[in-house]
Amino acid sequence: MEGDFIKINKWLLPFSWIYGLVVWFRNQLFDIGILKSKDYKIPVIAVGNITVGGAGKTPHVEYLIRLLKDKVKVAVLSRGYKRKSKGFVLADMNSTVEEIGDEPYQMKKKFPDIDIAVDKNRQEGIELLTNNTTAKDIDVIILDDAYQHRYVKPGINILLVDYHRLLLYDKLLPAGRLREPKESTVRADMVIITKCPTELKPMDYRVITRAMNLYPYQTLLFSTLKYGKLIPVYSGDEQTLDSLNKEVNVLLLTGIASPKQMVIDLKPYAKEIVPLTFRDHHQFSHKDIVKINEKYSSMPSPKIIVTTEKDMTRLINKDGFSEEVKQNMFMLPIEIEIQLGQEEIFNQKIISYVQKNSRNSILAKTKDDHKPKNSNNSGNRTRTISFRNN
Repeated sequence: MEGDFIKINKWLLPFSWIYGLVVWFRNQLFDIGILKSKDYKIPVIAVGNITVGGAGKTPHVEYLIRLLKDKVKVAVLSRGYKRKSKGFVLADMNSTVEEIGDEPYQMKKKFPDIDIAVDKNRQEGIELLTNNTTAKDIDVIILDDAYQHRYVKPGINILLVDYHRLLLYDKLLPAGRLREPKESTVRADMVIITKCPTELKPMDYRVITRAMNLYPYQTLLFSTLKYGKLIPVYSGDEQTLDSLNKEVNVLLLTGIASPKQMVIDLKPYAKEIVPLTFRDHHQFSHKDIVKINEKYSSMPSPKIIVTTEKDMTRLINKDGFSEEVKQNMFMLPIEIEIQLGQEEIFNQKIISYVQKNSRNSILAKTKDDHKPKNSNNSGNRTRTISFRNN
């Protein structure tokens, strides 16, 4: 059920109140204009959450990339969490996980033609991406994990909420996992309830909709995880989940914030799921590799290891894996699917915003504003980005 992964440390609630005052004061500074939010002429779409841990940001950013990449020039700007580099870095195909972070690395490998950049200072990152020196002719910037980064005012602000950690049941840090109070949802243009079970009934959606209690200007959507084929990390052939035939034991190796939905989703395909869980963005050590080898060796056959795309980026170059582990380690790609037939609604809102606010559209409009009002020259029409049929 919704909110079923939430645990509240009640003895820490007094500290949560103090933390809440600090967050409230910071937001007030932005609301009254003492701290400034900067908006940009180029379309900016922010994707993020207000809880500690993953709500599925990367799969949702990748959904937006797929939606837009054949229509406009897309760039993604991320913080590059836990990278070892400093400042602005524009990724290329030789960039490493250490330089740009695991999630940007994953996206760059998957979408080599997309400009992927990292910068903790999002204003600086946007300005560098749009100066036509660092990157060329960017039409739209997707900000990864930027809901709380109020120094930038996005054109569309997408808030992700984990179905299993609904905001109304959670508390502020450190008693709960909220980084901002529930009232911060007011800044969202769209709220997506993520990681929803596929078997939700219409009544379940209605209950969540009433509980979220959004404003009329906000759009509420629901998404679920969608899995691809099992891809060998080192060697072997691709497999479908159905090919496991409920006979294979699976060691689910993850270093992500919330792997529990994956455990639930994979259970119908396997004889047994054995989770081996590390912290989010965990940097695997030699001791961890030994632990993985030993855990896998102790499991009964037939068996495989399944890990995520993000974890694979931090595992593939590690030494010390046994040959048995290498031969049986698979990566499971994850995408998202918009539920309730709302995919077209979501897509059209995004495309319409980008089309109306594209750099070329604004540039052309500015030129038209300086033309004689009675000009009938067909060569003086406003130039907009052409959205080709996908």
